[in-house]
Amino acid sequence: MTTPALARLLTGLPDRLPGLRAVYEDLHAHPELSFQEFRTAGVIAGRLRGQGWDVTEGVGGTGVVGVLANGEGPVVLLRADMDGLPVRERTGLPYASRVTAVDSEGDEVPVMHACGHDMHVTCLLGATAQLAAARGAWRGTVVAVFQPAEEVGGAPAMIEDGFPDRFPRADVCLGQHVAPAPVGFVGTRPGPVMAASDSLRVRLFGRGGHGSTPESTVDPVVMAAAVVMRLQTIVSRETGAAQNAVVTVGSLHTGTKENIIPDTAELRINIRSTTPVIRDRVLAAVERIVRAEAAASGAPKDPEITALNSFPVTVNDERATGTVLTALTGAFGRERVFTLPQTLTGSEDFGVFGTALGVPSVFWHFGGADPALFRDADPESLLQDGLPANVPANHSPHFAPVPDPTIGIGVTALLAAAAPWLCPEDPRPATGEEA
Repeated sequence: MTTPALARLLTGLPDRLPGLRAVYEDLHAHPELSFQEFRTAGVIAGRLRGQGWDVTEGVGGTGVVGVLANGEGPVVLLRADMDGLPVRERTGLPYASRVTAVDSEGDEVPVMHACGHDMHVTCLLGATAQLAAARGAWRGTVVAVFQPAEEVGGAPAMIEDGFPDRFPRADVCLGQHVAPAPVGFVGTRPGPVMAASDSLRVRLFGRGGHGSTPESTVDPVVMAAAVVMRLQTIVSRETGAAQNAVVTVGSLHTGTKENIIPDTAELRINIRSTTPVIRDRVLAAVERIVRAEAAASGAPKDPEITALNSFPVTVNDERATGTVLTALTGAFGRERVFTLPQTLTGSEDFGVFGTALGVPSVFWHFGGADPALFRDADPESLLQDGLPANVPANHSPHFAPVPDPTIGIGVTALLAAAAPWLCPEDPRPATGEEA
């Protein structure tokens, strides 16, 4: 049951939704790579200023922070990430991305919002508009954080740019992520909610030569293939069945022509882990395997292993998560809100904010997929059995949340989660006079 305070915060939202959908479609059609979100940041900053927020741009590179002070009370941080991915969109939507960009390696790549960050930005802009329009319904300060480069250093970059000292210190940090679950469902859990992530670049060194005389070379292509195959045994043979870890080789580059054996090969490896012990074990196994395969191949030089980025397990504060779950249940109903049974192997750097500020944080997921794709499946069974084959997951070129009613649900979830701090004892009826 929606509380009177939340009802006041939501007043006028239905009238706002068509405009928010237009924002979403615009952002979806114009994605930008990590730390290149200049247009997106400009759209965000302009809308926040129009709503009456105090806006700071360029935080941690391209980050945008809006602050709305509304009397004495708690400080609540709401966060959305805003970067796209180097993926060629294949959704067939009328507002599909046709954008290309030059990545950090100097290569031209297609760009797509394949992880729903355009949805996150839209929902937070909707929440900021509602908060600005209903100032009589809440008290305190809201810090709206639009973060660049999620998973590749965006949150740490904002912290290193003085975020803790430049903006009001939050009492709680709240964030959300759209998921390939039926629209209308919301899930989270206390404690570890998402895995740690470590990304590595590995350079293997061989000795190049002609394809007709492989005996005079040390072939880094074969070496790289052996590394890739052996890495698969870390999870299957060195990690227990009840322990969660994922090792992914997402990129392998070597050679230029079919009859030339090259000198080098480069792999990009991503590791997900849910405990420090498993993380250390998997990282050590990756290094051991890479070095052993190079030695077995007779490599003329030891491989180079470089850490690209790393962030820890996302941990939800137990007490704050209980408060948020109660608030979300009141907003959506008990049948739509559930506690995740286990830590997800996806990763997030959102937790960096709460850790840096020394305050509790809560992160949740909300469904954005057409329920008709799931037949009789529910979100909890999806965690056990996996997605149906016809449901695109995040990072797929076919991933695209259903705008309606996902946008409204995302806005409502943010406001519902923030309400216990911003209006914990507001007994006034939902008159909507401030909307």
